[in-house]
Amino acid sequence: MQLAMASSSAASRPVVWVNGPIVVGAGPAGLSVAACLRARGVPSVVLDRADCVASLWQRRTYDRLRLHLPRHFCELPGMPFPDHYPEYPSKRQFVDYLEAYAAASGVEPRFNQAVTSARYDAAAGLWRVRADGAGDATEYIGRWLVVATGENAECVVPEFEGAKEFGGPVSHVQEYKSGEAYRGKRVLVVGCGNSGMEVCLDLCDHNALPAMVVRDSVHVLPREMFGVATFSVAVFLLRFLPLWLVDKILVLLARLFLGNLEKLGIRRPSGGPLELKNSRGRTPVLDIGALARIRSGDIEVVPGIRRFFRGGAELTDGRRVAADAVILATGYHSNVPQWLKGSDFFTEDGYPRVPFPHGWKGESGLYSVGFTRRGLSGVSSDAVKVAHDIATAWEQQTSTL
Repeated sequence: MQLAMASSSAASRPVVWVNGPIVVGAGPAGLSVAACLRARGVPSVVLDRADCVASLWQRRTYDRLRLHLPRHFCELPGMPFPDHYPEYPSKRQFVDYLEAYAAASGVEPRFNQAVTSARYDAAAGLWRVRADGAGDATEYIGRWLVVATGENAECVVPEFEGAKEFGGPVSHVQEYKSGEAYRGKRVLVVGCGNSGMEVCLDLCDHNALPAMVVRDSVHVLPREMFGVATFSVAVFLLRFLPLWLVDKILVLLARLFLGNLEKLGIRRPSGGPLELKNSRGRTPVLDIGALARIRSGDIEVVPGIRRFFRGGAELTDGRRVAADAVILATGYHSNVPQWLKGSDFFTEDGYPRVPFPHGWKGESGLYSVGFTRRGLSGVSSDAVKVAHDIATAWEQQTSTL
């Protein structure tokens, strides 16, 4: 139950009492924790700045995107994927699943509510959350705050010398849908993660001419080994072996399946793929065909960019490459520090200071879901823990009334 009341500080700003947690974010993380709470009989209010659930998936991803891990690793609590779904569901199938999940769980987010500040009022023992929507601001007040905006809230757009001189279109991968618009064009793709690799592959499929900037070292693994998902192999090995040894096995198998990637201009980091994923959030690339197109020459691998000039870029090795367009596959980052005030639970980078698996609970009723650097499986793990903890406090609170 929520109760709207007039604000004493600003008569034009409605104040809403939330009889349960305030959840910020209506992606997989926010939907999961709200569904788990509802299953325990705890109401919540889910706020999101967009006009739909999972706006990153619906508005800011390319058409050919599929889940990178087998579907059973990506299920949300309480609801498996439909039996007819493939092993790696498509973007549309995953969005359909999320919408069905929200409907089945009875979760109805409040859309177009961009949270601009959230602060704990120690005197009242409550969280005060301000959200702007359609020119109006609303203040939500509640006992608990769940941060579920995720690791990919804002895109990373690096600055390059001479960028204004380039002359052609420069866009972030969040704007990319298909290679159709780039047919026959020379495209410089900056970034060699999963997005950069897949965009290059998609550009090839549409007869574009991509060059991929590989500035840093990166782990590339086959998506499957011997017909089994590489991630499944890693999970199985981790049951019996330490992480450092599993990393060595994965790198050895990757070399066996993929060959020596240094010949293609791709260097492996000194740290293992799982170690870097857990410690820095650097996700290894799961190859779905880009390496074959690199070997065939359809995708050119180039080093970092020194500066742009009109119609191309100068590289760190002194070479120059021509380009009609630039796509920045430079990733995303958390935006929590922009709106969560007066709390040191999150770092300046927007991640909980306490590492996994204990980074889901802060002080004064503050929680986080979806910042584990472990994808959707981490989302589900967090959601179950947070919902259980809040529900326990809720039940104690309501039993005394």
